[in-house]
Amino acid sequence: MATTTTTSTQTSTFPQQSGKHRVLVPEKLSPDGLSLLRSTLEVDERKGLSPEQLREIIGDYESLVVRSETKVTAELLAAAKKLKVVARAGVGTDNIDVAAATKLGIVVVNSPSGNIGAAAEHTIALLLSLARNVPDGCSSLKASKWERSRLVGVEVKGKTLGIIGLGKVGLTVARFANGLNMRVVAMDPYASPAIAQAANVTLVSALPDLLTTSDFLTIHTPLIASTKGMISTEELAQMKKGARLLNVARGGVIDEAALLSAIESGHIGGAAIDVWTSEPPTADSSAAALIAHPKVVATPHLGASTVEAQENVSIDVCEQVLSILAGDLPRSAVNAPLILPEEYRTLQPFVHLVEKMGALYTQYYTAPHRSSGSGSGKEAAATTFDLIYEGTLADISNTKPLYAALIKGFVSSISDSNVNIVNYELVAKSRGLVVNEQKSRSPPEHSYSSLITLRARPSVPSREPSPFSQRGNAAASATSAAGGVAPSPAPKLGVSSGDHAQDRSICGYVSGAQAFISRLDRFATSFAPEGNMLICHNYDAPGAIGRVGSSLGSEGVNINFMTVAPLTSVAENGTGGAPAPQISDSKEALMIVGVDQEVKPEVITKIESEQGILSVSPVKF
Repeated sequence: MATTTTTSTQTSTFPQQSGKHRVLVPEKLSPDGLSLLRSTLEVDERKGLSPEQLREIIGDYESLVVRSETKVTAELLAAAKKLKVVARAGVGTDNIDVAAATKLGIVVVNSPSGNIGAAAEHTIALLLSLARNVPDGCSSLKASKWERSRLVGVEVKGKTLGIIGLGKVGLTVARFANGLNMRVVAMDPYASPAIAQAANVTLVSALPDLLTTSDFLTIHTPLIASTKGMISTEELAQMKKGARLLNVARGGVIDEAALLSAIESGHIGGAAIDVWTSEPPTADSSAAALIAHPKVVATPHLGASTVEAQENVSIDVCEQVLSILAGDLPRSAVNAPLILPEEYRTLQPFVHLVEKMGALYTQYYTAPHRSSGSGSGKEAAATTFDLIYEGTLADISNTKPLYAALIKGFVSSISDSNVNIVNYELVAKSRGLVVNEQKSRSPPEHSYSSLITLRARPSVPSREPSPFSQRGNAAASATSAAGGVAPSPAPKLGVSSGDHAQDRSICGYVSGAQAFISRLDRFATSFAPEGNMLICHNYDAPGAIGRVGSSLGSEGVNINFMTVAPLTSVAENGTGGAPAPQISDSKEALMIVGVDQEVKPEVITKIESEQGILSVSPVKF
C-alpha cells in the first residue's frame, strides 16, 4: 500500500502565543537595535539602575541586553528565573559571569565583529596622536600658547609596531600600519603563519623578542588569567628606551602602577590608553595619575564608540536575541560550541528536525499509553540512543547543535527546564541519557540529501523509574515541587502488540527549510511535525478514517491534514541507518492526524473505542 495523504480545506486556527517575551535594556542601545527588538518583544529601557534595583526586577525578563557598564554577576543571574539569554553589545564579556550563566543554561552572546573597524581605527588615531603630541598641542593652543618647539613629535614611517594578539582587531591594525609604512611584528601563539605573511606581519614566538624590537607596542588580547597584568615592571624594562605603549583592548592587561613608574622614570616615552582596570577610574588611583600625566593620551573607552559600530553591534546582538528566543541557533554564543557559517546554514533546518524527533519520541513512546486491546506489552524507557547521520550531514564536523537539540526535544514536553546548546550535556548526564552519534558515508538508498535516524536501544525491563519521568529520583521530585517539571504519570513504552522490548526508530529529513518525519518504527510516512497531532494505531480497514474524522468533528475538532502510514517490512541497508522499507501484507497502519487544538482525554477515549482502533497518542510540537 502506498502512503496516502488527505488535506482538509478548512482554515487552521492554531493556538496563539500568550504574551510577548520581555527584554531588559539597562544601558543605551542604538535605535535600530531597539526597533528590531520591539518588532516582536516587549522592551523595557531602564537606565541608571543600581545593582539592587536590577536584581529586584530581573526575574520578570527572558532577555538582558547590556554593554560594558552593567555587571552581570552570579547573584544577579540566580535571581533571573526566566532569563534565557544575556546579550553583550560589544566584544568583551568580562562584565558577565559566563561560568554562572552556563551552569544555569543561560546563553551569553556578544558581537565579536561589529566594532572591529572602529577599535582598529581608534588604535591608529591614538598612535598618531601620541607620536605627534596632538592632544597636548590642542590644549596648549586653546590656552592661547604657541609652543611649537616643545611639541616636536616623531614620524611613524619606518618605525616598528609590535602587536600582542593578532586576532581580528590586531590584524586590521597591522594592515592599517602597513599603509603607514611601518614594520609590523606580532606575537600570538594561535595566529596563522599564512595569514600573518599575507598581511606582511612578522611573527615572533616569545614576548621578549617583541618587546625589545618595538618602537610602538599595541595590545589586542582579551582579559583572561594568562593576560592579566602581562605587561608589568619586568616587561616594561625590556622595551626600548623611549618606546610608546597603546592599549585599546582591555583594562588590567597592563599594570597601571608599573606603567606610571616607567613613564615617570623616562624609560617609556609615553602611552595612549583607552581602557582601564576600573571604569571610570577611581580618584587617587594609578589610572587617575596616568590620565593626568602629560605624556599620556587618555580616552574614556571609546574604541567602539562610533555611530556605525554602535549600530552594528546593537543590530547583531538584537538579531541573536530574537533568534534564541525563537529557538534558533546563536551566531556568536560565548558559552556554546563554535559553528562555521557554512555549517550553520546547513545545520539550521536539521536542528529543528532533531528537536522534533526527540519530542516525538518522548510523547509517542514514553508517555502513558492507552490501548483498547488486551495484553499490550510494556517496555522500559530507553536511556541509550543512536543518532545516525546519512548523506551530506555525514561530512559536517561539528554536530553538537544536533545533539543539543535532541536532548532539548527529549525533555521539552515533560519539563520547563531551560535546555539549550549551553547546558545540554549536563541535562543529559543528570537524566542518565547516552547518545551515540554515528555517520554513514555509504551510498544512500533514499532520495534525500541527508537523512537522520534516531534509534532507541531496547532496555532491560526494570523497576527503576524512567529518565523521562519527573518521578525518576528524589532530586527530580524536589525539582517538580519547585515548579521545575510538569507533573506527569510515570511513562511506559510500547505501541506494538508484541511482548518484548524492541528498537524504536524515527527517521526524518529536510526538504527546503521544512522538517519531515519519514518513518516511525516499521511504518513508512511523510509528515511535517507541527502543531497538535494524533497518532492512531489501527487496522487498515475501510471506514477507519471516517470513524476518526467523525469522532473529532462531533467534538468541534478541525482536521488540518491526515496521512496514512502503512506497515512495512524492513531490510537493513547495511549503513547502520534507516532500513529500506517494503510494504507488508499486514493490516496494521498508523493514521497521523493534524488537528487545530489539543484533543481532550475523553475524546481520545471515544476514538479508541471505535472498531479497529488499537491506540491513540496525542503529540504536540
